[in-house]
Amino acid sequence: MKKSRILGVGHYVPEHVVTNDDLAKMMDTNHEWIVERTGITERHWFTPGVDTVTSMSKNASEMALKRAGVLASEIDFIVFATITPDYFIPGNGVLLQRELGMGTIGALDIRNACSGFIYALSIADQFIKTGMYKKILVVGAEIQSSALDKSDEGRSSSVIFADGAGAIVLGAVESDQPGILSTHLHAQGEYAEELYCSDPGSSREVRISQELIDSGNFNLKMNGNAVFKHAVVRFMEVIKEALEANHLDKSAIDLLIPHQANLRISQYIQQKLGLPDEKVFNNIMHMGNTTAATIPIALSEAWEQGRIKEGDLICLAAFGSGFTWASALLNW
Repeated sequence: MKKSRILGVGHYVPEHVVTNDDLAKMMDTNHEWIVERTGITERHWFTPGVDTVTSMSKNASEMALKRAGVLASEIDFIVFATITPDYFIPGNGVLLQRELGMGTIGALDIRNACSGFIYALSIADQFIKTGMYKKILVVGAEIQSSALDKSDEGRSSSVIFADGAGAIVLGAVESDQPGILSTHLHAQGEYAEELYCSDPGSSREVRISQELIDSGNFNLKMNGNAVFKHAVVRFMEVIKEALEANHLDKSAIDLLIPHQANLRISQYIQQKLGLPDEKVFNNIMHMGNTTAATIPIALSEAWEQGRIKEGDLICLAAFGSGFTWASALLNW
């Protein structure tokens, strides 16, 4: 049986940088309040008419392909994680396929929010293990800023979320080579409404109306306290699950890359695992929470900074809307 290995990583974020002071001009907040609660000092928001989920993912994918030394024509399949596609229908995978000139290869879109990239990675891993595909492009990309409630009422979430795209090229290698060791996926739908956006929902008598728009249901709703309490528990569980599945101790981790939801969550996990700063990678400070894009963007930045070396044991973990949570353990 083949194993799958990350061959190349890439990312793209919009040029428009939004600082905490910029947000303070839109709503009742300030730099200190945001940093204390989230760790974020700045984030990137898209420029209408310039950035799209497709264009951002194309840029990230081209970087990943170049670093992998792989041509777009060599990719067999696309797995695209996003909850903010450019179109309601179709998904973004086919739009990226078209932009990259990838012929008629299959493209699969998944909607697992903050856990989306690891879910996508797991799906791609299974396709490669079965021998169905040899090289897969896995993407996480989001434009969240256009759906945020930038009033005082929505500040708790609008200061967190941001835009960007990350991509990896996953390739088949021999089973004795470094690569993905295991992935672990979970969900608990009873908490779906703790972090969600209810409209436009298909079960409404009228899918879009002025009444629905005025209701604010098109904006993200988040129970921050509930999300935090569940996240810190599930993060720990799924990281330990990955380590135990591979008979490894937490001390074996060379770098933990958690989903960039909140710096406080990442620091709590780091403390509980007893990992030193050099073994945890965070970039939420300047990137914000880009949902499905956080982990591939962080992977790309960590690789650029020399924080990832060949043979390193890398742990990826995420928690988000659904609730869903997931982890992946791999040798670089």
